[in-house]
Amino acid sequence: MKFETVLLQSFFAACMLLCLAVMSAMLVMPSPRAVAAASHVPAAAVGVAS
Repeated sequence: MKFETVLLQSFFAACMLLCLAVMSAMLVMPSPRAVAAASHVPAAAVGVAS
């Protein structure tokens, strides 16, 4: 097998693994809007806590 063939096959495998990792992270993680909403405390709760 030629060196170029091995190089291209390993590059293809690396790209597929990266694509799979990105797709699975996008499917598993919550949406940015949900994360932003969960990190902010409502203004009324801040006034009561003080």
